[in-house]
Amino acid sequence: MNKLDLTKKYKQYYTAKSQPELIHLEEITYLSLEGQGDPSGEEYAANISALYSVAYALKFLCKASGNDFVVARLEGQWWFDETRYAAVSMDDAPVKIPRAQWHYRMLIRMPGLVAPSQVSEAVKQVMEKKKIALAGKVKRFTLPATQAVQMLHTGPFNKEPETLKVMLQFIQEHQLSRNGVHHEIYLSDFRKTAADKLKTILREPVK
Repeated sequence: MNKLDLTKKYKQYYTAKSQPELIHLEEITYLSLEGQGDPSGEEYAANISALYSVAYALKFLCKASGNDFVVARLEGQWWFDETRYAAVSMDDAPVKIPRAQWHYRMLIRMPGLVAPSQVSEAVKQVMEKKKIALAGKVKRFTLPATQAVQMLHTGPFNKEPETLKVMLQFIQEHQLSRNGVHHEIYLSDFRKTAADKLKTILREPVK
């Protein structure tokens, strides 16, 4: 049985340069789970665990029907109340806005072969067999086609404002404007990788 690996099939999606660039993205479907608060907190960790539990349950459901796949890398969209924090720039937001005020939608990209009914079944299995109530928050989420400015950030998460500043300059120089929420793809496992070695793709949807 062939096993679909999305990181190999969509190499361009999981690749970024150390300088900002404008890219075009097709419509993409994910498993998602929304929350709010500090990513170093217990609630965030529990949400990530629930998301992965559903992703693997879904993988095994698909494998049983002859369509096995590798669970893709973790991603996340992050946003805040832009009315309350209207004066805070894109690059200053990670520093000036308390982590408790951030909303997130954590994502795991899904193959096109996954049906909505299979997602529902995977959620049901995790809730009933593993007794993970948070799995009930996991949804199927589709990101519409868009364009974005992206850049590879190497190093700890608290240094992201330096990369965001370079991206903001690129956006301004090319007379673009933000058109959606901040998006990150975690190429490294931050539980096992030294902070200075972390690699994260940062994306800002633009128009």
